[in-house]
Amino acid sequence: MSKYLFKVKLTPDGLKGLLSEGATSRREVVGRMVEGLGGRVEAMYWAFGDDDVYLTAELPGNTSAAAMGMVVSAAGGVRTSTVVLLSADEIDEAARQEVRYRAPGA
Repeated sequence: MSKYLFKVKLTPDGLKGLLSEGATSRREVVGRMVEGLGGRVEAMYWAFGDDDVYLTAELPGNTSAAAMGMVVSAAGGVRTSTVVLLSADEIDEAARQEVRYRAPGA
């Protein structure tokens, strides 16, 4: 399973919904959505700053993460940004790969 960080910004309509339904209710909705895609929520935090919610989740792959981000953003209550998270083992594997590249001007 692949891991993802979803950075979420509430729209005014999303904020109204959160105030009406509460954070626990929204967490349950998100949990069911992720599970329906074959994944699981690792953590979900509300925050101050540029983003309103940070969600880490395991999903079967990039297409599941893309589908989730598109559908949730299209509903209009939030805007999402998705970050693919890599483990130390995945970075080690990437570092072992031979990459043929020449820097500009080299």
